[in-house]
Amino acid sequence: MKHVTFRSLGVAPTRTALYLLAAMAITGAPAPAARAEDGEAQAILKAMADYVGRQENLALKYDSDIEVVTPAVEKIQFSASGDVTLSRPNKFRISRTGGYADVELISDGTNVTIYDRGGNRFAQVAGSPSFDEAVDRLRSEASLELPGADLLLAKPYDELMAGVLEAKHIGRGVIEGVECEHLAFRNLDTDWQIWVEVGDKPVPRKYVITSKAVGAAPQYTLRLRDWKTGVSPAPDAFAFKPPDGSSGVAITVLKDIDEIPAGVVPGGTK
Repeated sequence: MKHVTFRSLGVAPTRTALYLLAAMAITGAPAPAARAEDGEAQAILKAMADYVGRQENLALKYDSDIEVVTPAVEKIQFSASGDVTLSRPNKFRISRTGGYADVELISDGTNVTIYDRGGNRFAQVAGSPSFDEAVDRLRSEASLELPGADLLLAKPYDELMAGVLEAKHIGRGVIEGVECEHLAFRNLDTDWQIWVEVGDKPVPRKYVITSKAVGAAPQYTLRLRDWKTGVSPAPDAFAFKPPDGSSGVAITVLKDIDEIPAGVVPGGTK
C-alpha cells in the first residue's frame, strides 16, 4: 500500500490488520465468528486491555519490523522506531523514524498535524472528540495509521478479539529482562502473539503478527518499552509550531512517508 500510512499493530482480520495484510501483498478475508478456547488467555488479554484503556495519560517507546515478500519470493524487512504520548480524550503525539522517513503525527485536540520532518512539510486536518474517533477518521478519510492504535483505544479488548478462532496461554517469557505472559491467538488469515508484563501493570511488551495467507509467512513485530503511566505530559507536549522553512501542503501530497519505501520492486531493488 503506497498511501500516507502509519502501519499499526492491529490483529488480523480486525480493521487495522487489513492495512498490514495489504503491506504483505494480500487482502484479508472476513473471519468466521469468534471461537476462542482458552479462557486464561482471554482473561490476561482483557486485564491488559482494561489497564491500558483506563490510563488517561501514557507514554512509551517502540521498535518495529515489517516484512514484505516480493514476487521473486525474497523477504525484505524494514525497521523503524518511535515514541507515543497520549492524553485522553483526544491529544497525542506519535513519531516514527526509519531509514526512509521521519514523521510525527500530532493532535492538540483541535487539529491533527502530519509533519514530515525529513521533507520539512506538514499537513493538517480537523481533530476529533476522542482518540478512538481520531483513529477511525484518519483511517477512513486519509488512509493514515497510528502505530499501536488498537492497543491504545479506550476499550481495546473487543477490537483485539474480533475474528479470533483460537486462544492459548503458552506460558511465560522474558522480554528485555521483563517477565511476561505469552499469549497466542489464531485468526483466519493470521496468527498473532502478544507478551504481557506480569504484575500490577499488565502492559504489552511484544507483539508479533504472522500472515498465513502469504508465501514465506511475513511477520510484523513490535517491541514496546519505557512505559510511563499516570504522568501528566508537559503543557506544550501536543503543540505544533511550524519549523522555520517548513511548508504547509495538502495531505494528498504526503505520499512518501510510509514504513515501506516507494519504489521497491521485485528482487528488493529500488
